[in-house]
Amino acid sequence: MPTTAAALSPLLLSRLQFAWVIAWHILLPAFTIGTASFIALLEGLHLATGRDVYGRLAAFWTRIFAIAFGMGVVSGIVMPFQFGTNWSRYADATANVLSPLFAYEGIMAFFLESAFLGVLLFGRKLVPRWAHFVAALMVALGTLFSAFWILAANSWMQTPAGYVIIDGRFYPADWLRIIFNPSFPYRFAHTVVGFYVTTGFVVIGVAAYYLRRGRFAEESRTMLSMTLWLLTVLVPLQIVIGDQHGLNTLAYQPAKIAAIEAHWNTESRMPLTLFAIPDEKNATNRAAIDIPDLGSLILTHDLNGVVRGLKEWPRDQWPPVAIPFFAFRIMVGIGLLMLALVATSWWLRARDRLQAVWFLRLCEFASPAGFVAVIAGWTTTEVGRQPWTVYGLLRTADSVSPALTGIDVALSFAGYILVYLAIYPVGLMMMARIVRRGPAEAPTEPIASGRPEGPVRALPAAGAEDSP
Repeated sequence: MPTTAAALSPLLLSRLQFAWVIAWHILLPAFTIGTASFIALLEGLHLATGRDVYGRLAAFWTRIFAIAFGMGVVSGIVMPFQFGTNWSRYADATANVLSPLFAYEGIMAFFLESAFLGVLLFGRKLVPRWAHFVAALMVALGTLFSAFWILAANSWMQTPAGYVIIDGRFYPADWLRIIFNPSFPYRFAHTVVGFYVTTGFVVIGVAAYYLRRGRFAEESRTMLSMTLWLLTVLVPLQIVIGDQHGLNTLAYQPAKIAAIEAHWNTESRMPLTLFAIPDEKNATNRAAIDIPDLGSLILTHDLNGVVRGLKEWPRDQWPPVAIPFFAFRIMVGIGLLMLALVATSWWLRARDRLQAVWFLRLCEFASPAGFVAVIAGWTTTEVGRQPWTVYGLLRTADSVSPALTGIDVALSFAGYILVYLAIYPVGLMMMARIVRRGPAEAPTEPIASGRPEGPVRALPAAGAEDSP
């Protein structure tokens, strides 16, 4: 029966359940944070230029954002719920530090988003244009505050600072050091820019979808052109931020870097391993494809830089190697493909061929790439942190609830699987229906009294959205 016992380990099942829930949940902030800022940009351009196309696009993406936001609220509630049911010892040990951070996220971010989302959704005909723009800004700011506090908490678990330990519990000693812990600035910048890039590729995918079908020409050309300009800045910026984040991780979590690179022995002039099959049992790589010396140059910015290998730590402190090794390469590979697509847009724009059919097909194909990169990056970060919940201080095995049984977690895990497999297809179908209809409704232009002025374009007749 040892195999059955291992399969029903409450620790293993709790980790799998948490991974399942957060992997689905993170897809939503990866989209809503970027979409909220994109809507605010569109509303600002509408206010500044008076062009109706920006208003139509803002209204279109607001409808999609509202569905994703609602899904995010539902899936997000499960996260703190799990802390109590599956990770009570972790919650007990860290509550004095992390609970205020999570509370600030709810008070400062969620309520700000919720309050102004109503104005953004329903106030276009009721408030002046500038007030509608302010509502969009507040929603975007709320999403960024949410990312700020959640990533402050996560970063503290990765690089803890500003605490004291009394009777096995963490207590705050310096809130500024807790919030602005060593990895937080890099993780926050890397995550938010990654979310912006993810949204950008969704937008160009939708624009390409319309252009290939000859629908909503003005709106789709505007989306494609302006978003590719934004990605021209964001994608290279993300690569630079990722490099700085890597330097920070090498300084504060060197074992994670060793696992990411499947690097076993401490050495200078370390090669860059493009591909390998890590053999953790024998502490070696099989079928490795290496580039000499480049690993040290990339990781330390010094050709002779020394990189510590996993053999410097006891085996019970090693992260799993294969998972972060491959996840990191998926993330980086997608990032390089994104850069190639953006660079291709520069070449096409210079030749006035940005709407070439083959390029539009590439944009459609690439639209989900950011989500894959986000999941791969999250996997790299979280699996690479193991075997710690609070890095170097609290083990994951010591964080799980003591009274749990494998049957308990198996039943709840099965429930989460069923619920998420029901919620997400329904939400995606609703968003797909909005995309099929398109940005067909022109916004009304309210005056200070709240009464609309100017013409309103009629909604298309039933079935009209299916015609070019």
